[in-house]
Amino acid sequence: MTSKLPSVNYHLWEPCNMKCKFCFATFQDVKSTILPKGHLSKMESLEIVDLIIKAGYTKITFAGGEPTLCPWLCDLIDSAKQGGMTTMLVTNGAQLTPAFLDRVKDSLDWITLSIDSILRKTLIKTGRMEPKGPMTEDQYLKIIRDIHSRKMRLKLNTVVTSQNFKEDLREFVLKIRPERWKIMQVLPILGQNDSHIQDFVISSSEFENYLRRNSKLKDKNIQIITENNDQMKESYVMIDPAGRFFDNVNEGYTYSQPILKIGIDEAFKQIRVDSNKFIDREGMYNWV
Repeated sequence: MTSKLPSVNYHLWEPCNMKCKFCFATFQDVKSTILPKGHLSKMESLEIVDLIIKAGYTKITFAGGEPTLCPWLCDLIDSAKQGGMTTMLVTNGAQLTPAFLDRVKDSLDWITLSIDSILRKTLIKTGRMEPKGPMTEDQYLKIIRDIHSRKMRLKLNTVVTSQNFKEDLREFVLKIRPERWKIMQVLPILGQNDSHIQDFVISSSEFENYLRRNSKLKDKNIQIITENNDQMKESYVMIDPAGRFFDNVNEGYTYSQPILKIGIDEAFKQIRVDSNKFIDREGMYNWV
């Protein structure tokens, strides 16, 4: 089933400053086949955003790789906002300086932080760290204070793996007060994380145990969204760093032809998205 949805994720940037071994958006296949630099040019990226606006999408999520490494990310966010879209950024947070936040505070509506654990040993095992080492809880808390002080809306993404499924993140979550906390079961994707994924997969019962433990929050204003492997598949509209729609229906990613070559409507017809699964995983919410 293919159906247009109001929300699109634009994975504009393959390079990343961290090396998460379970990552399902490495795009090494894209880099090794058609896009050696791992990203389009600034003008091509702006054209992609313009086509997304004209196609009628109302929310855009900029993702990667690590999108804050892109020198023209602010221009893309500005363009999307000027086009009337709700704007969101998914980031590991390491590059969220006060200067960057000041630059985008009027055009970026949401910041989604990818935080799976605040334990140093866990972050080292999973590879969620820069060469100098993993981020600390205090570093995360400072960044989040900076986000809140600029009146930007905060979302938290947590991927549950074999390394953190026994952990309890509730105390940290209550400190940072995100509006939404998305908890996802680690997803094996052929060509993205298959070289390491067997060290990180968890069973459905292990995922459910994590959810039972962490969903008991005292702050009822924090909305918890959960996604197991089935819910994650075929429920997102996604564009890769080469400017192609892609889906995760099968074991690996299936890509459309480039949007800039055949147009956004024709490219969309070449992938599969199930609008019912999008709604079932609570993809539709008050993001304005």
